[in-house]
Amino acid sequence: MTFSIDFNLVHRYSCGPTVYDHAHLGHACSYVKFDIIRRIITKIFGKEVVMVMGITDIDDKIIKRANEMNISPVALARFYEEDFKRDMEALKVLPPTIYMRVTENIPQVIAFIQQLVASGHAYATSRGNVYFDIRSWEGRYGKLRQIYIDEEEEMAVDSDKHHMKDFALWKAASPQEMCWDSPWGKGRPGWHIECSTISSLVFGQHLDIHTGGIDLAFPHHENEITQCEAYHQCQQWGNYFLHSGHLHVKGSVKMSKSLKNYVTIKDFLKKSSPNQFRMFCLRSGYRSATEYSDESMNDAKNILQIISSFMSSATAYMKGQLTCDTIREDVLWERLSHTKAMVKASCADDFDTPRAVGAIMDLIHHGNRQLKAVTKEAESPRSAVVFGAIISYIQEFLNTTGISLDDGQVAVERKHSAMLSSVIDELVSFRVQVRDFALATPKTSVPAEGAILSKEAKQQQKEKRHQLLQEREPLLQACDRLRQDLAVYGINIKDRSTTSTWELGEPSKELEKS
Repeated sequence: MTFSIDFNLVHRYSCGPTVYDHAHLGHACSYVKFDIIRRIITKIFGKEVVMVMGITDIDDKIIKRANEMNISPVALARFYEEDFKRDMEALKVLPPTIYMRVTENIPQVIAFIQQLVASGHAYATSRGNVYFDIRSWEGRYGKLRQIYIDEEEEMAVDSDKHHMKDFALWKAASPQEMCWDSPWGKGRPGWHIECSTISSLVFGQHLDIHTGGIDLAFPHHENEITQCEAYHQCQQWGNYFLHSGHLHVKGSVKMSKSLKNYVTIKDFLKKSSPNQFRMFCLRSGYRSATEYSDESMNDAKNILQIISSFMSSATAYMKGQLTCDTIREDVLWERLSHTKAMVKASCADDFDTPRAVGAIMDLIHHGNRQLKAVTKEAESPRSAVVFGAIISYIQEFLNTTGISLDDGQVAVERKHSAMLSSVIDELVSFRVQVRDFALATPKTSVPAEGAILSKEAKQQQKEKRHQLLQEREPLLQACDRLRQDLAVYGINIKDRSTTSTWELGEPSKELEKS
């Protein structure tokens, strides 16, 4: 699918959380993938996005959990709403233009339902419930999934619906339940009407993009479409419905609270970084079911490490710290141009981020082929500009998708990172001086013009050099030990021909276990 939006302003509505518990990685995967899409729309295609997120802060689950904890549903909902927002901030998900709570829009919900009743698309029952009359919309119901309305479909014995597929717009209150006054008695909104009302309040009868998990496609989004098109009397309310695939744990089982197989966002971030999770999300299409496992997370980490290593090497080359054979600039400029076109085409094709990442990695592959170090100083001209252009483009792509960079390296979220970087710079510089001294050989004595150095003198010089190298061997061993010890903490030093560079990577797994 190729997306086409005619105007520079994009109207987007996102189904937000039902706030009764901590968010888990299944939620995070959906919100991060849609955050990446939002950034692509803004930064690659130059569209401004006005985004509304609805917060379901009254619901059967909220009421049940609040009763179990002996607190008010409002207190419970506010706590987990703020908890959700903190999780999103930790994952670097951009906040919506505005959050809108259901409980703060009850009069608007009631007015929306009243109009549906007045137009013959909904009915109230003697029990105080209000339902959408699905037969009033026959022939148009089922835009996302083909639905057949069977007139002879059996009703539940205790139901007050006219038809089995009719759905609730207003629910009559149960005893001691949080409720509001309405023309049909005390009650609260049905699930689907909340999003229709909130979206219509901001965007009216036109919506460009609606996002949510695949499990919301039916009945939630299907019923939203029905309500809104009946309310606004329009042929098409929403242009695009984007549904993210489930996050599966290993073994193709959906991650969910009901199955108790979930990992909370907070627990995940104790071991992995937001950057790593974003790369994990980028590697699968937003519609695809994605498997979460140690292997899939390690794959994402390895890709970031490859990118980091290339950026480090390319930067070292630009600074003159890495000597290479003649660079084929024409090849690299052509690959860079091809990559830019491929990334944009991939993003325009249903936001195909795996293909875009593949194009970036192919560019890095071609760059690394040219960055093979040579031991001797080469006389070939330097080609720093082309590597500068490649570094800039990769940084731009990663920034677009929300992955942070720090001094050309993938950022590790640590306090005082700027100070840490300076300290490591000084340490590596000192190690370079020690290593250079240890490897330097004493200058040989040059005999007077016409004189010939005796065999004994040559042997003495050779022995002196050997003795000096033996005396300095502990210095080289100390340099090697320092390099190995720092690698345990994820600080990787690379010894070049005339200098050394460093980059941040993953700490040793053995260290993490201790």
